[in-house]
Amino acid sequence: MSRLPVIVAQGGISPAGRTSGFHGYHRLVFDQLSQQKQKETLAALAQIRGLDASASANEILAGSLVRKLEGNLFDNNALDYNHPLKAGEGSELILPKRRLPSPMPAGWEVEELADGKHIRVTFSDTQPLMLPSTRAGIVNAAGQLPTGFKPDELYQSRHHPRSLAMTVFGASDAMQSSGLDWLGLKDQLAPEEIAVYAGSAMSQLDYNGYGGMMKARLMGKRVTSKQCPLGFAEMSADFINAYILGSLGNTGTSMGACATLLYNLQMAVNDIRSGKRRLVIVGNSEAPITPEIMDGYSTMGALATDDALRKLEGLATGENPEWRRACRPFADNAGFTIAESSQYFVLMDDELAMASGASILGSVADVFVNADGYKKSISAPGAGNYLTVARAAALGRAILGEESLRQRSFVQAHGTGTPQNRVTESHILNETAKVFGMDSWSIAAVKSYVGHSIGVAAGDQLMSTLGVWHSGLIPGIRTIDGIADDVHHSHLNILQQHQEVTGAMDMSLINAKGFGGNNATALVMSPDVTEKLLSAKHGKQAMTGWKQQAEQVEARQQAHEQLQVSGDASPIYQFGEGVLNEEHLEFTDKALKVPGFGKAVNLDASNPFWEID
Repeated sequence: MSRLPVIVAQGGISPAGRTSGFHGYHRLVFDQLSQQKQKETLAALAQIRGLDASASANEILAGSLVRKLEGNLFDNNALDYNHPLKAGEGSELILPKRRLPSPMPAGWEVEELADGKHIRVTFSDTQPLMLPSTRAGIVNAAGQLPTGFKPDELYQSRHHPRSLAMTVFGASDAMQSSGLDWLGLKDQLAPEEIAVYAGSAMSQLDYNGYGGMMKARLMGKRVTSKQCPLGFAEMSADFINAYILGSLGNTGTSMGACATLLYNLQMAVNDIRSGKRRLVIVGNSEAPITPEIMDGYSTMGALATDDALRKLEGLATGENPEWRRACRPFADNAGFTIAESSQYFVLMDDELAMASGASILGSVADVFVNADGYKKSISAPGAGNYLTVARAAALGRAILGEESLRQRSFVQAHGTGTPQNRVTESHILNETAKVFGMDSWSIAAVKSYVGHSIGVAAGDQLMSTLGVWHSGLIPGIRTIDGIADDVHHSHLNILQQHQEVTGAMDMSLINAKGFGGNNATALVMSPDVTEKLLSAKHGKQAMTGWKQQAEQVEARQQAHEQLQVSGDASPIYQFGEGVLNEEHLEFTDKALKVPGFGKAVNLDASNPFWEID
């Protein structure tokens, strides 16, 4: 019998706000919240934005979700580039003497000037030159983190790439908001029973990472000693192990373009179901709002440019489009909206979750991954996503039955807001609904609120899904006026307004598609269904014990939430603390004991294969 991977905590930061406490989700459905919940959401958002109590609700909300690109990351109206030109024979250039390059370029004739500090260069041949220039960006809509939120200022970041600073905040938020005793948990586990699967689909491409390493010399600057090592894609997992969790367990990341988070979630689910791991941190952090990345996607025709949005809205050249509505899944649209986000989730096997009194936010039955096979274009969609969606729906039916799948399930669509996605993904979902007997399958698309955070995208979808079960509202796609003519939806209910979940919503399919043929679909089950599964396996007495433990966990969660809202909580960042070496290990040929872990690493291994004669 498989162990059940239970989601016991979530944390992070997205354009919607802080993930823990369901604050990010509540920003999506803010207009449908009770007055008290609105007040709590505003307080949490104001705190991370650094606003005081005098700020109005409109002011607080304005600096969140998809909106016009702000100037805190870079000036989008003055993007640096080098304009190529050619200087003809006989042209002259005056340079400081100390700036004379060595070796001297061919075709240069040098004459020292009278001041002794400058030289005159005369070109004896045509010379290619680069003239520093600026240009305005053609894309102004982005899903930025809330205005004023600066993750690198919350701890001693030491020139960390932006997505790593977001990792420190996001992973800390998940762990601290869980209400769990982490030292007590480690005392129950061996090092190899813990894993961290986290990373970034595009690595760290801002100036403090690979971006700076690649262009520093071309800008006349020096490469730093940190840009290369901190640029690696799996560095989020490394930071969590080294500075937050202190884990010696399994680690790494699995990359699959825009399906990356589900690839990491699949590793966690496989590990927990097989019994190899008991506690897994899963997440991704992506900071792709840089001029170079936006230039790459817009050159592909993938991003919604200002001109394209104007055409959709019937505006004249120079008029401002509705940047807030830039992402329009399943409607007449013009491209996706790039975003940054950091989402982390803590999963446990069912026995550990019960024993620790952990909160039950839901559970992950499985994650299905399929490639597309032969492709015409590496960026074009293919057949693989039909397989992943169908397999997830079939498993949901097998676990909970036909009626549950047909009446009490919904889909968090990939929903990028591109013309191609609206056709291909709607056909996949519509055909699945048709063959499995769904007449009006509810479809949501959270990118309409927070944009497309590349490798973290499915994390934004999972954050929203867990919120649905907490508050009973599936966020509608509020950025669209109707469904496009080429969208397949005979058996779909593509939500344009928030849908109140009047009865139990048992399961959700989280769908992700990525360039190169990376398709993944997760089947996530509700807290109510998860508790029923736990009760069926462990019995009522064990559930009573879990509930008693859960009261203490909830009290610690509330205490931490108060610290967060008051601004007194800091991310976990243990630099240079608790460093282990060979002197701390108790090492025999049968076991290896590591300080801080209650169980030793078992070295008394048995042969998992067959005997050799």
